[in-house]
Amino acid sequence: MKVLVTGGTGFTGRFVVSELTKRGVKVRCLVRTPAKATLLPAEAEITFGDLSDRASLDKAFTGVDHLINVASLGFGHAPLIISAAEKAAVKRAVFISTTAVFTQLNAPSKAMRLAAEKQIENSQLNYVVLRPTMIYGTSADRNISRLISYLAKWPIIPVVGSGNYLQQPIYVEDLSQFICNAGLTTQASRRCFNVSGAEALTYNEVIDTISSLLQKNVRKIHFAARPIVSLLKLVENAGVKMPIKAEQVKRLNEDKAFDHQEAATEFGVTPRTFAAGAKLELQQMGLLE
Repeated sequence: MKVLVTGGTGFTGRFVVSELTKRGVKVRCLVRTPAKATLLPAEAEITFGDLSDRASLDKAFTGVDHLINVASLGFGHAPLIISAAEKAAVKRAVFISTTAVFTQLNAPSKAMRLAAEKQIENSQLNYVVLRPTMIYGTSADRNISRLISYLAKWPIIPVVGSGNYLQQPIYVEDLSQFICNAGLTTQASRRCFNVSGAEALTYNEVIDTISSLLQKNVRKIHFAARPIVSLLKLVENAGVKMPIKAEQVKRLNEDKAFDHQEAATEFGVTPRTFAAGAKLELQQMGLLE
């Protein structure tokens, strides 16, 4: 069996490629540049190209049995990837989407991702779509690591809104297990699954969990969300870059909890608790022994 991985040099993709090679699977990765290729294990076969180039895709799919598409579905590449996979008659195609498709906000990439999911569903492929929640696990993640770094440094944290909306982050190694298990089987075909961490927590509880692991007493100061969002929009419209965007504040103030039981049953993965995952991330960041 040979598996083509797209997006293999990204945060999640590197864990997927590593896990596949550990399992003795032959892996080919479509990579844009030689510099990106250095991020991958020596066992991985590299083919250079771009997801927007059909010739690159046809070359990458030659002799491949399964596809694991970790690359974002938010950039409009889905039709080309699907067409190339159908031409290559792959036995299995796993696509990584996101639970952000369920947001009530008019996020710019939401329509693109929903269209991609519909195109996958209308294809002839033996597909699985996995929708992870917020992904965390090392200093390279874009969310929890920033929160950890802040809480390790400061005794007070501003919280925009009540902080009582739910989150359910998934540890990246757990997600890679879901992806690899889904990619190496032909079962549970033509279905979409949400994948999340073990339990849902409020943003306040996320802060408290990290603070407890750091053995710090961090005080939360709450601010009303609406005026902060309005102010951020004004600043963004003026072209000023801020460390947090209005859309991110809005996302913090809607529930993002999703049941993963169907995926856990089909693919045999039990995601860890946030406390367990956060402890590992703190250790990886050198903040905890």
